[in-house]
Amino acid sequence: MNLHDWIDELSDVLDVETEVDEGLILDIARTAAQNVQKTAAPLTAYLLGVAAGARDADPETIERLAAKAQQLAESWDRPADAPDPDDIDDDVPDDSTVDHTDDEYED
Repeated sequence: MNLHDWIDELSDVLDVETEVDEGLILDIARTAAQNVQKTAAPLTAYLLGVAAGARDADPETIERLAAKAQQLAESWDRPADAPDPDDIDDDVPDDSTVDHTDDEYED
């Protein structure tokens, strides 16, 4: 079985009637995998499909959506192993020498 057979069979099983530009999808997936991280590849392809389906997109619209995804992936500047800036714990200052006996606390 080759890729075209798989696409035809999967389309039948999923009950979708569409033309698939597998080269376009594979290019986007490859760029996302290389520039973002490997697991970004299937998620990028999935989200492109969701966007195309939500718009009932014609091939030209799909190409425009794909170009946006490709551009984002190509310009991605955060390495896969970089921590999410929102998840980085800031240093907590050491105030163990400060006298807090007169501090008031809210409940």
